[in-house]
Amino acid sequence: MVDGDAPTLVVGLGNPGPKYEGNRHNIGFLVLDELAARVGGRFKAHKAGAEVLEGRLSGHRVVLLKPRSFMNLSGGPVVGTAKFFKAGPDRVVVVHDELDLPFGALRLKLGGGDNGHNGLRSITKSLGTKDYYRVRFGIDRPPGRMDPADYVLRDFGTTERKDLAFEIDRCADAVATLVAQGLEAAQNSFHAT
Repeated sequence: MVDGDAPTLVVGLGNPGPKYEGNRHNIGFLVLDELAARVGGRFKAHKAGAEVLEGRLSGHRVVLLKPRSFMNLSGGPVVGTAKFFKAGPDRVVVVHDELDLPFGALRLKLGGGDNGHNGLRSITKSLGTKDYYRVRFGIDRPPGRMDPADYVLRDFGTTERKDLAFEIDRCADAVATLVAQGLEAAQNSFHAT
């Protein structure tokens, strides 16, 4: 990541409320909860419409952010918080679910399309650029002819839940590596596994 005074804004995507807690679409929130445990603090309400936690991750200043809006409106809280902390798009890392990767696979990249992901679409529109970091957590494709919109709003299955804590921890490691060592180092460490 770029050095400087501004913190890195690490955004976890999900939907608010207990109804959605265990959904595949909420993997961003689950990873952010793990990062919060590592940073050592609690999320607090921020005027930008998000829950935020300031701290240090791998020795670097970060702001962890979970939008309080629904997924398709994530852009407003992300931009509002980024402006408050003077973090440009080059300091934004978004952790989100990815249908086109097998469960637990991780892919990190800078920029790209939204691939039908409404949270990314909202963030891209609000930031005015596609050039922010993404940490994509594979949730696999829906079985049979199930509508992807229904699939992402379902909880992880029994088999997935057995490995979920490990995969969340690994994703948090990938975020920490990205923040501390940059994109190429994170890709080299986590794309092979």
